Amino acid sequence: MPTRDSAGYLRPRAAAKPPKTESQRENDLKLTETEVRYVANLANLNLTEDEIARMVQDLGSILEHMDRLAGIDTEGVEPMSQVLYEADETATLRPDVERAPLGNRLALENAPAPGNGYFKVPKVIDR
Repeated sequence: MPTRDSAGYLRPRAAAKPPKTESQRENDLKLTETEVRYVANLANLNLTEDEIARMVQDLGSILEHMDRLAGIDTEGVEPMSQVLYEADETATLRPDVERAPLGNRLALENAPAPGNGYFKVPKVIDR
């Protein structure tokens, strides 16, 4: 079971799981066709039968890979806070400088359809 270290970071279990065989992976399918259809419906996607079958396989492979990553022993590995370059913990990409707010008029200046001081957008969810 994962534990938290002194800094509050969640650490995975210490022992790595042995790799699964091909037959175990096939029997361990993470998503069913029903679940893929449910998620597609929530996302308002109309998937074909071929797309649904492909999503079952693709998303199952992604979840299987995540399981393998969760099994990696990361004991003693410090969390990274800056991945772009070596710097101290408080490094940022640019100085944090206070600026005046943009303002309503200027923000709406390039809007395709402003109205009554707001951005007008087309209705995107129609059920």
